Amino acid sequence: MTKFIFAATAALFIASPAFANEAERSFTRDGVTYVYTSTTKGDVQILEGTVQPTGDSFRLVVHKGWVTGKAAGTRVSFRVPKVSRDRVEVAQR
Repeated sequence: MTKFIFAATAALFIASPAFANEAERSFTRDGVTYVYTSTTKGDVQILEGTVQPTGDSFRLVVHKGWVTGKAAGTRVSFRVPKVSRDRVEVAQR
């Protein structure tokens, strides 16, 4: 489960570079739904939420390019994933 939270957290940073304060958000990845809120305090961003349907909770603190906190009762620490700029998106009609 923790590996899924790592992957989902990486998706949070890649998909949404700026989060609204205190707005509850959710997304689904690999059949698992993550519901979370984001709070910004100075240059620190705090993501708190739960994993559905397991009910596991997570609290992640993003500061100076690092993510630290607890996910499913396990301490985590990793660099904020870099966004790949070499992708080209093409719209079709």
